[in-house]
Amino acid sequence: MCRWAAYIGAPIYLEDIISRPGHSLVRQSHGATHCHTPVNADGFGIAWYGDRDEPGLYRDVMPAWSDPNLRSLTATVKSHLFMAHVRASTGTATSRNNCHPFSVGRWSFMHNGQFGGYDGYRRSAEVLIPDEVYHNRKGATDSEALFLLAMGMGMDGDPQGAMARAAGAFEALARERGTLPFVRLTAAFSDGERLYALRYASDEHAPSLYHRWSATRGGRAVVSEPLETDEKDWLEVPPGSFCVFEGEDVTITPFAPVAAEAAA
Repeated sequence: MCRWAAYIGAPIYLEDIISRPGHSLVRQSHGATHCHTPVNADGFGIAWYGDRDEPGLYRDVMPAWSDPNLRSLTATVKSHLFMAHVRASTGTATSRNNCHPFSVGRWSFMHNGQFGGYDGYRRSAEVLIPDEVYHNRKGATDSEALFLLAMGMGMDGDPQGAMARAAGAFEALARERGTLPFVRLTAAFSDGERLYALRYASDEHAPSLYHRWSATRGGRAVVSEPLETDEKDWLEVPPGSFCVFEGEDVTITPFAPVAAEAAA
């Protein structure tokens, strides 16, 4: 399982989330505590928003702890909204195109989890991606495919509905042709104005997800694992939830994939 962290609020240096905390994302890349895979060494990536609509993107195949460029970047770049991810592959190759976050236009997306037996229905899943967005398909992961399918299902106008329909289509394929566990999913995505996150699983083992407002930073972190072990005010996102973070406001509503016949 991968680990990720996102932030929205007053501009801060990326390192304040990614590398400086006691249990930062970089530390989680070789010592995660809330998942079965403590080492996440199959690449990393960052998407951050600045003065332009489209995010900056930096991804590499090296482990996050061993890249001096990452240390330099996070120590000098400030952003009001950014997302970072360290990857533990569930079967696809370690390549830049398979590293999260993924970006299309103003949207960025990252995912932790799996769709069981994806290789058995990968071609069918890709057929669902509309032609107008399929040209953005660069890698081979189920995560990127889910993102593009949601883009094609109306993410611009209805982020929650689009993600529910896309996840529903993939869950249906997993139940028909895949293996257990059918779906385990946490994801974060953004249009540069709001930060969205969701937590869902088809069984009782949804990947972990927390959030916390920091008055010191003037913003909110949304993470796979708390960034400091001595901070007791991290709030766990319940399984089956969809979150919208905007400024200091948090909206959490129920989330469940929508079957194709229900979406029709």
